[in-house]
Amino acid sequence: MRRLSLLLPAALLLAACGARDVKPPDTYDLSGTIHGDWGTSPRLRLALVGAGFPGSVTNDGNQAQNVVKVEGQAAWRFGLDLPRRPALATVAGVYQVIAYHDADNSGDYTLGEPFARNRQWLIYSEFGGELPAVKFPGSDEVLIGATTVARGWNLYDRARPLGAGNPRPVTTVTGYDLSR
Repeated sequence: MRRLSLLLPAALLLAACGARDVKPPDTYDLSGTIHGDWGTSPRLRLALVGAGFPGSVTNDGNQAQNVVKVEGQAAWRFGLDLPRRPALATVAGVYQVIAYHDADNSGDYTLGEPFARNRQWLIYSEFGGELPAVKFPGSDEVLIGATTVARGWNLYDRARPLGAGNPRPVTTVTGYDLSR
């Protein structure tokens, strides 16, 4: 009996460290399709990249995700869970989800690896309210002009003007299609 009592805490610890459940792509917080020529047998992964406010850069490929090849097409379906609160954005952040070929098998996007993105930005706000214009740290590139956002995740479509529901609060996003 003593041996069993010593093994039980170790078994519980190993179970807690186990792999995340892999779900169908459309059951994640964010889902869509990846299109384009990625070569032979690409290792497609997803990463949340962008800039947090104040002044932090994010390249996070460690969110729960699933990428599934669509048979007979140069396309993949994907799903990704958004973090409840991005680690580096203490106040707010402007991000995109990218698909990339993880050529070095690091699990993170490495500069130079082929990637795909779209014109939709995800804005996270800890408090909601007025968000000043956000520039990419170290440059004059404006990621988004001053706008109003809700607390939590918001979706901004750069193909449409700011205002009138752009950005809008979201809990799930479908049709977040990525192309290269």
